Amino acid sequence: MVRGLGANRVIDYRSEDFTRLDDRFDVVIDAVGKSTFGRCRRLLAPGGVYISSELGPGWQNLPLAAVGLATRGRRRVVFPYPEEGQHVVEAIRDLLASGAFRPVIDRSYPLDDIVEAHRYVESGVKIGNVVVRLDRD
Repeated sequence: MVRGLGANRVIDYRSEDFTRLDDRFDVVIDAVGKSTFGRCRRLLAPGGVYISSELGPGWQNLPLAAVGLATRGRRRVVFPYPEEGQHVVEAIRDLLASGAFRPVIDRSYPLDDIVEAHRYVESGVKIGNVVVRLDRD
């Protein structure tokens, strides 16, 4: 699946510790909050950026991101703050229409099964997004 999304290299975290790679990267993205800047720092090339969608242990990513603003030439943390507005929705629409963005949908649940959907998400085994449908009669 990941290769189908365009990845050049796939690392199975169950059999290989990616933090022990000898490679250096311009960007390391932790999309699910399973790592830390401390663990990933050595993977970053000079000027590299660690991006996390999570606050991190002890909410460390917020202050690390603030420090990073003052240290542009060094390895740093970026905490993505979501933008709001109609232009964001339109940009996503355009990316979907062009095929440049392909969301990965793991499962879909009706709203009545919201508890089961949450349990599945919290199980840590989902791949992609879980959709909760607002089915209309």
